Amino acid sequence: MIEARMTVRPGHPVGAIDRRLFGSFVEHLGRAVYDGLFEPGHPAADEDGFRRDVLELVRELGVTTVRYPGGNFVSSYRWEDGVGPRASRPRRLDPAWHSIETNQIGIDEFARWTAKAGAELMLAVNLGTRGVAEALDVLEYCNIPGGTALSDARASHGSVEPHDVRLWCLGNEMDGPWQIGHRSAEEYGTLAAQTARAMRQVDNRVLLVACGSSGRGMPTFGEWERTVLDRTWGEVDYISCHAYYQEKDGDLASFLASSVDMDRFIEAVAEAIDDVAARRGGIEREVSISFDEWNVWDVERFDALEKRTAIDDWPVAPRILEDSYSVSDAVVVGSLLMSLLRHADRVKAASLAQLVNVIAPIMTEPGGIAWRQTSFYPFAITARLARGETIEVYADAPTYEHPEHGSVSLVDAVATADAGGVSLFLVNRSTDAPAEVTVDLSALGVVALGEAVTLSDADPYARNTLADPNRVVPRTLTSARIIGRSLVVTLDPVSWSAIRLVKD
Repeated sequence: MIEARMTVRPGHPVGAIDRRLFGSFVEHLGRAVYDGLFEPGHPAADEDGFRRDVLELVRELGVTTVRYPGGNFVSSYRWEDGVGPRASRPRRLDPAWHSIETNQIGIDEFARWTAKAGAELMLAVNLGTRGVAEALDVLEYCNIPGGTALSDARASHGSVEPHDVRLWCLGNEMDGPWQIGHRSAEEYGTLAAQTARAMRQVDNRVLLVACGSSGRGMPTFGEWERTVLDRTWGEVDYISCHAYYQEKDGDLASFLASSVDMDRFIEAVAEAIDDVAARRGGIEREVSISFDEWNVWDVERFDALEKRTAIDDWPVAPRILEDSYSVSDAVVVGSLLMSLLRHADRVKAASLAQLVNVIAPIMTEPGGIAWRQTSFYPFAITARLARGETIEVYADAPTYEHPEHGSVSLVDAVATADAGGVSLFLVNRSTDAPAEVTVDLSALGVVALGEAVTLSDADPYARNTLADPNRVVPRTLTSARIIGRSLVVTLDPVSWSAIRLVKD
């Protein structure tokens, strides 16, 4: 039995939790849109062809924003292909994923879908094959009430009211050589600054995200951030981070420590922001972090697959990147959410990548059911319980040494506080031993146990499937109890847990 002691410190706030932290991401990739969100012939389809069962799950997941339409896809996307009468919309090649894009779903339809889902639309503009003029066009189409060619076109297409999009990504992963229109940091930073200035002249309410590094392991990481921020200083509100994690070579202990890497990623980008602020003589416009792609993804398996390259082989909505998530994957997803909360002072937006079918918490079968993957649960529970502000947790727990991550705590914890009480999120990274955790609640006053749930399984590789969609579900954490001024709880190996403490 591992023993850990913790103290919750409500008088030591880390930062306010922005609800945009619980965003997600939908790209025109594989079956994310077609056969995912949109399946007109499905028994659960609504009047717009969107699956009601998927919408119900998205609302249950608690998604607050949805980044759209990419991703790598956006770097060759012509947004105007996806508006107007569907019968006249062109079919285009999507070179990013070697597919055909039918353009049956575009900005107007997706804006209606996000409204049904109760989420905010976050749009990305194409700075791969396009630039300032096209960004101004799509902004005019989306946000100007009327009286111009593009705003009147939107109204004629059925969207009389403007979409009023506030969050905009200035391109996607422009540091990556795989990206169509890949540029150097200097080239991208200059273009992003020009685009940002122009967009603000049309709508000064927009919030703009500059592309940061697409991974902490990129050879340009750090210098890319400083260069881009220097070029865009005073023009952008966020710089992005992207990170994906997977278990490699059967090293479960390393995989369970993935949030240690995310912590370091966030802290390094925050340092770059502060460095540029100091050099530029102060902050003209506060720059936060948008961690707008993050998840567990078996990238090595995807890279090993033979890629479709034939000139005559361009399918519509192929089954790609449809990873099946295990209990250990879900525990890591929960711990990555804890990392985002731990840095609530710097991370003000985030997007789980992605939402449906493509490395997603929600899966669908054409004509059949929609179901929750294991990763659905920690996201939904955290989005519901983590409100107000993140507060400090002092923890004393055993550690283990790992060549990649260094000293790693076997038990990790994050706490949030709001007017109704405190939520505590816990992970036991041990692969074979339960952990007894004692949490000093003295500073909280009188509290009662409100809710306690855990996600674990005797088999850390158990997963939900089409044949058995409820194999893994959260269960009540029956070991949680308040004794005097302390919370005492036993955590299973490879587990993620959430405990709600309410004011008595």
